[in-house]
Amino acid sequence: MATRVLADAKVEALRESGTLNGRAETVRDPLFAQEPFFDPRDLLQVKYEMLRRVSEEGAPVMEAAAAFGFSRVALYQARRRFEAEGLAGLVPRPRGPKRAHKLSAEVMAFVTGVLAEEGAVGARVLAGRLRERFGLPVHPRSIERALGREEKKGRR
Repeated sequence: MATRVLADAKVEALRESGTLNGRAETVRDPLFAQEPFFDPRDLLQVKYEMLRRVSEEGAPVMEAAAAFGFSRVALYQARRRFEAEGLAGLVPRPRGPKRAHKLSAEVMAFVTGVLAEEGAVGARVLAGRLRERFGLPVHPRSIERALGREEKKGRR
């Protein structure tokens, strides 16, 4: 029972850190099947061992990638990031835009101008105006979030 609690705690810790391998079942390397130290759920450990196998043991890239549940491209990307950043480079990064890239200062100035002139205009109406004025498809919820950020900063 205590082992299960520890295993559950480790899974939760890996999940919180963003390093839980969601494809642990694809890891076929014998070390991860035979040795309790090697945990296929630990994404950093899996990536590091994959890179070590290629660079230190001379395993072919395709073979190592397949044994550790990755594509050849993913192995090369991991190696490039590891060489540039060390172990921290193997930690997954969130995908997608890092900020509201469509809602630039110019666009937000237009939005606040419309709100100042016309009062409480809904986000759907604002999205339509942005499409007309800038040819910019923006989801109404993105506008609401941007206005909330502006309000938090005291700009509105």
